[in-house]
Amino acid sequence: MSDTTDDDDHRLEALGYKPSFRREFSNLATISFAFSIMGLCSSIATTLNTPLLLGGPTSVTWCWLLGSCMCFTLGSSIAEIVSAFPTCGGLYTASAQLCPKSHRAIVGWIVGWLNILGQVAGISSTEFGLANMIWGAVSISSPTFQLTQGKTVGLFAGLLIVHGLLNSLATRYLAFATRGFVFVNLGTTVVIIIVLLATTPRSEMHPATYVFGSQGIINQTGGWNSGIAFLLGLLSVQWTVRDKDYDATAHISEEVRRAAYAAPAAIFIAVIGTGILGWLLNVVLMLCSGPIENLPGVSESAFLQIMALRMGTPVALFLWSFVCLTAFFVAQTALQACSRTVYAFSRDHGKQQCFPDNGYFGHIANSTRTPLRAIWLTTILAIIPGFLDLASPIAANAIFALTAIALDLSYIIPIFLRRLYANHPDVNFRPGPFYMGPGLLGWAANVTCISWTLFVCVIFSLPTVFPVTKINMNYASVITVGVVFLSGVWYVLSAHRHYHGPTSNLDAETKARLGLGEVDASSVSEKEKDRVLVSLTLNSV
Repeated sequence: MSDTTDDDDHRLEALGYKPSFRREFSNLATISFAFSIMGLCSSIATTLNTPLLLGGPTSVTWCWLLGSCMCFTLGSSIAEIVSAFPTCGGLYTASAQLCPKSHRAIVGWIVGWLNILGQVAGISSTEFGLANMIWGAVSISSPTFQLTQGKTVGLFAGLLIVHGLLNSLATRYLAFATRGFVFVNLGTTVVIIIVLLATTPRSEMHPATYVFGSQGIINQTGGWNSGIAFLLGLLSVQWTVRDKDYDATAHISEEVRRAAYAAPAAIFIAVIGTGILGWLLNVVLMLCSGPIENLPGVSESAFLQIMALRMGTPVALFLWSFVCLTAFFVAQTALQACSRTVYAFSRDHGKQQCFPDNGYFGHIANSTRTPLRAIWLTTILAIIPGFLDLASPIAANAIFALTAIALDLSYIIPIFLRRLYANHPDVNFRPGPFYMGPGLLGWAANVTCISWTLFVCVIFSLPTVFPVTKINMNYASVITVGVVFLSGVWYVLSAHRHYHGPTSNLDAETKARLGLGEVDASSVSEKEKDRVLVSLTLNSV
């Protein structure tokens, strides 16, 4: 294990960064982390209302299958980049490496802010969803229960503080706990599928035409045609598979053993597994869903209502507790990933004012070897949208809406740059172990995922119901454009004087030993990287 850790650290130094974390995440823990951040059954539980109640059962089943296939192309493209740049900066660091020197600062700046704010909004919305799931269980067991905004926000804030405390543990404890997440996640999904099929009489199951055919297209948008209503079903799969931070595994890659192999493999496996098992779960839910006019029911969750209808309330609530547990794991892993991005952004570098913090949040605590300051900054930032819900639910929902488009854009920018500047003298993309090759396969995956992402960004921007009011208006595109505009203004007015892109944090002695000289991380040439790795290999022999 020591030799593996040394190789990982040498590779990281060749990319221009000093190893700061302990590499405690094994292959199993890394795969479990990737599965956990997607959530599967909990993510479907929090998003099922949208496709089912807008487009109908057919939208649920076919949009999940279509979206999963498209997500596979994006997952493969991201895994390829993560394998080449296994740093906790993830796609933020990679983006700056994949464009000419003259563009690195502005590209790194915009991708970094899109990724961080998208992740923070994702943590908030996931935690808010978990709070509503818990209160939904209370409502279905006690129909007279009165839910208030204060109760929801209070539980939301308490859960985030718990996750902040858990993430403050040392990496070895996080890695140990994470190993079990995947078994709870996948096991709960399989058990729900089996129990639903076992408890639903064959005579009460819907026919195939309702689940897969035209009978299942039930347009309840109030204004969109059936085609748009059907496509709104993409929101569930996109939220589950795409917008739970694809490159989350990259953000912990400096804590992963054999990161260039394990991190991309975990992304690849998790996307495939979530896509297949999620489709099976959706099909079974639609078969057993009962009359659609009875959904979402008193719990305001179609998923929970279907379980209660078929299993009975006691069994449904028992299994629902495990669904809530998977959502708890999603928030736990999302907070860990986002805090590493905040750390990387602050690390690059305090004197550049990438954050206006003078590098304060780019600090590793000696006691845990984790970025405690970044963890608690992320926790506080994620709590803010919840408190906004007390003053204005519209404002809170607008911030939650930021997640989808902001993260999607931060994903496709480095993929686009890699192809656009493939032959530029400033850019030498050195593939990692996970590589689709220079031929048709890689190009097809990249072009498909970029085109699909731009398409679903349009879907994400549409209002879902009519008539459109200030309460149900979809503010996702407005908020995303606002983030890009404000970050651009900040860069033009001030940050361009200080921020020049991802910067090496190696000390002078290490740079001299490696022969890298006084350079920033994004200007370390591939020839120098290769020379360093070859030299280190020969020295170890």
